[in-house]
Amino acid sequence: MATSDVKLLGAWPSPFALRVHIALNIKSIDYECLEENLLAKSQLLLQSNPVHKKVPVLIHHDKPICESLAIVQYIDEAWSSAPSILPSDPYDRAVARFWAAYIDDKWFPWLNGVANAQGAEAKKAALDQVREGLVVLEEAFGKCSKGKDFFSGDRIGYVDIALGCFLGWVYVAEKRNDVKLLVEDKMPGLAAWANKFCEDGAVKDVMPDKDELLEFANMILEARAKLNASSNN
Repeated sequence: MATSDVKLLGAWPSPFALRVHIALNIKSIDYECLEENLLAKSQLLLQSNPVHKKVPVLIHHDKPICESLAIVQYIDEAWSSAPSILPSDPYDRAVARFWAAYIDDKWFPWLNGVANAQGAEAKKAALDQVREGLVVLEEAFGKCSKGKDFFSGDRIGYVDIALGCFLGWVYVAEKRNDVKLLVEDKMPGLAAWANKFCEDGAVKDVMPDKDELLEFANMILEARAKLNASSNN
């Protein structure tokens, strides 16, 4: 596939753009990555995703596809040669979609809520929710992986991509709050999975540096705090 046929509008800190990078790498697709400045979004992004005006957007043959999980599914179907990202069995595919939806609709808002929580009690409650969600995902990993390395078995698949894209942001939450969320003795399966996910060839070259993510998060949250303080004066 020629580079000009496939473009990804993304931003390096975005876990959702990371999903698309990983899916493209799994399929060995050549693509052009167009890095967006989210404070000054390009006309191409605004035209390609006029509803949400967000990354990621995949442009294939000049046609835009939006929303990260929809893009991952599109990649799996448009480049249907192995390796597959979604399971071929209808039941397993439905289960994978269920857990991906749980991650986006339930667990990620809890993780995001840690940064937004005000006060020690609210912060602790938010962190507890994240841990509880990880315990649920530990159980899901045991059932889905069937004793293998990834949710999908021997190699990275749909749920792995859905959850693994947030590992850098789990690290950020841990460092900013001086806690451990992915606790090995309580979540041995997920802890081992996280290491193998980050070391995978489809992931390691596109996973953002964790300390750069931490620096970025500190900058954003400090700017937000200053803005809130000035608006309250």
